[in-house]
Amino acid sequence: MGWQVGLDEVEAIAIGAGVLGTGGGGSTTIGRIRLRYELKNYSKTCQIIDVDDLADDDLVCAVSGMGAPTVSNERLSNGQEMVTAVHALEAHLGKKVAAIIIGEVGGSNAIQPLIAGLQLDLPVVDGDGMGRAFPELQMDTFSIGGIPASPFLLCDIHGNTVIFDHIDTPLRAEAYARSLTIEMGGSALLVMPVMTGAQVKAFIIRDTLSLARDLGHAVLHARKHQLDAAQTVAEAAGGKVLFRGKIVDLFRRTTTGFARGTMKIAAFQNADDVLEIEFQNENLIAVHNGEVICTVPDLITLVSLEDGEPIGTEALRYGLRVAVLGMPAPKQLTTEAALKVIGPAAFGYDNIPFTPLSL
Repeated sequence: MGWQVGLDEVEAIAIGAGVLGTGGGGSTTIGRIRLRYELKNYSKTCQIIDVDDLADDDLVCAVSGMGAPTVSNERLSNGQEMVTAVHALEAHLGKKVAAIIIGEVGGSNAIQPLIAGLQLDLPVVDGDGMGRAFPELQMDTFSIGGIPASPFLLCDIHGNTVIFDHIDTPLRAEAYARSLTIEMGGSALLVMPVMTGAQVKAFIIRDTLSLARDLGHAVLHARKHQLDAAQTVAEAAGGKVLFRGKIVDLFRRTTTGFARGTMKIAAFQNADDVLEIEFQNENLIAVHNGEVICTVPDLITLVSLEDGEPIGTEALRYGLRVAVLGMPAPKQLTTEAALKVIGPAAFGYDNIPFTPLSL
């Protein structure tokens, strides 16, 4: 069943997308400001449709940002990249796009498709290919399901557009697109994947935008009624609070198009009780006193202890008082085929097997 995104839904969607972003996906602060502006500018709501509303032969594409969150947080877009890129795709294929899909529902990449829908007067499908955010292009259910990586497009803030008409593998698409994004200043607009309605129906993780909205409303409810926001959102997502404490050490660098690093969080009453998290745009591995307690593809998210606001890896700093949430991944991400692409070994943790989050 379809629904509408108006000004009243922006805050909840932004918060929920931040929770699902596991530290990445781009700044929801910037995203929510832009979405509010576009809703006011176009004086209408954004139409959200169920995936089954698509015709099998509809042309559908995802739009998202590519690059390191530390860059996109400072190097703002010109606001028209999505229109430029989608029109370039239509001209290249000689067919009009019927709907926008969300590439990853985490962070600002859940919000950019809504802005594209408003600017292009197109509906947005409720669902995505990750159920969270991941740092690389091949890490979604569409690529894992065998959807071709091409055609895809990149557009920079100057309107320069590059179309990859054919590329043989998603891994090569990631390598080429990442290199070009670095040349474009470390942040670019991506149109990928491009699919038919039938392909979307076969591989999408359904209703994840609705989930982001509902998680956001849970946080807002907790704030209003002075409840424990971290516990509230963890329960709403079917997960749990892994740890509470203060960030006491942080190492972060922007390299090869990613924000990479580690952080250490110490418990308030015992400085020797620590949780360490490693990240590549998104939080990947959580280690409590030397024991791995949560790994990709399960979700690891930091929220502020004060109000439950999700904290991206670009916003980490010494002294932040946080709760760390662990949430189970959608079932499509835990198959044998998926774990080869998005399990711990895909990020270099060869000696850490994926063990589903213990609830």
